[in-house]
Parts: sequence; structure tokens; C-alpha cells
Amino acid sequence: MMRKQNMSSEQFETLHELFKGHYEHLQRLPPKLETCYGEQYKSLLREFNDKQLEANDMLIQMEEELKGAPMPFQHQMMSKLRVYKRGLVELQTDVKNLARSSGLSAGDSRKRGYSMENEQNTAMQSQRTLLLQGHESLNRTTDSIARSHYLAAETDAVGRDIVEELGGQREQLERTKGRLVNTSENLSKSRKILRAMSRKIVTNRLLLVIIIVLELAILAGLVYYKFFRKS
Repeated sequence: MMRKQNMSSEQFETLHELFKGHYEHLQRLPPKLETCYGEQYKSLLREFNDKQLEANDMLIQMEEELKGAPMPFQHQMMSKLRVYKRGLVELQTDVKNLARSSGLSAGDSRKRGYSMENEQNTAMQSQRTLLLQGHESLNRTTDSIARSHYLAAETDAVGRDIVEELGGQREQLERTKGRLVNTSENLSKSRKILRAMSRKIVTNRLLLVIIIVLELAILAGLVYYKFFRKS
């Protein structure tokens, strides 16, 4: 594609240079026509018509070459081509005015009519080219809209997948929360059991201490009774 654009750009530049040469030559002809008469005048007029037809053909070819060019360059050069077209029309108008003032023969009038017909054909060709360009631009816009719809549908599908995944994660979190609640209840029960066991241990220790104290008291009473009471 890049190679094709480069080739199109080179072809356009070649046509552009040729056109500028024709255009400059056409610009020099009206002043010469003002000072010429007879056969020399007719020869210059035929030369002008031929050069103008060639210049119009070059403009059409340049418009075709611009279709494959980048958009910024295409817009820039299309503006120049429109200026060239207006310049050619102005030159042709000047020459027609000179022809009327010079009183051309019927044969020359027929030639002017042929030139005007060529101009109309050129204008129709230019309009056709513009319509083709508009159609291509519409097709590109349609393709762009279709790509946008495809991307939107793909984004919507990704969004639905994310929502479904988040729903699954929510269910997992709720199950985890339930297990944590059960674990908390089990821990509460374990703490109650440990407190009960702790109270029992403390109670047993107190009973053991009381029993030891009673045994010591009894032992002390026996010792006292056996040794000290007899004396």
C-alpha cells in the first residue's frame, strides 16, 4: 500500500510539472492574440484550444492520482486544482472575448463551439469525478461506522463477561462469609467450653486446698492429742 501511494505521488508530481508548463504557456497566449491578425491569430487560437484540452486532461488525471494520496496532501492539492480550473476558465473567457472583438469567421465560430462543448464535457467529467469521490468517501464512512458497531458489540460482550465473573466472585465471597460466621460461632463455643473448664479447674484446686488444709488440721490435732495432751 505504501509503495502504491509513493508511485501515485510520483505520477502526480510528474503530471503537476507538465501541467504548470502548459498553464504558463496558456497564460502567455492571450497577450499575443491581442497583437496578431489573420492566419497567425487563427494558429495561436488553435494552439490555445489544444493546450487547454491537454491541460484539462491533465487536471482529470491528477484528480484520479490524488485518490490514493494521504488525506492532508489530497486536500491541499485539490485546493490547488480548483484554483487551476478557475484560471483555465478565466483564460478561456479572455480568449472568447478577444475572438468576439476580432470578428472571427463562421469556421472559427464553429471551432469556438467545439471548444465550448469540450469545456462542458470537461466540466461533466469533473462533476462525475467529484461524485465518485463522494461515493468513495461515503463507503469509507459506512465502513468506519460498521467497525464502530463491531467494537461496541465486542465491548458489550466483554462487559457481560466481567459482570458474570463478578457475580461468581460475589457468590464465593458470600460462601466464605458464611464459613467465617460458622468459624466465629465455633470459636465462641470453644471459648465458653474453655471458660467452663477453667472454672472447674479453679474449683478443683480450691477443694484440693481445702482438703489439704483439713488433713493438716486433723494431723495437727492428732499430734497435739497424742503428745501434748498426755503430758
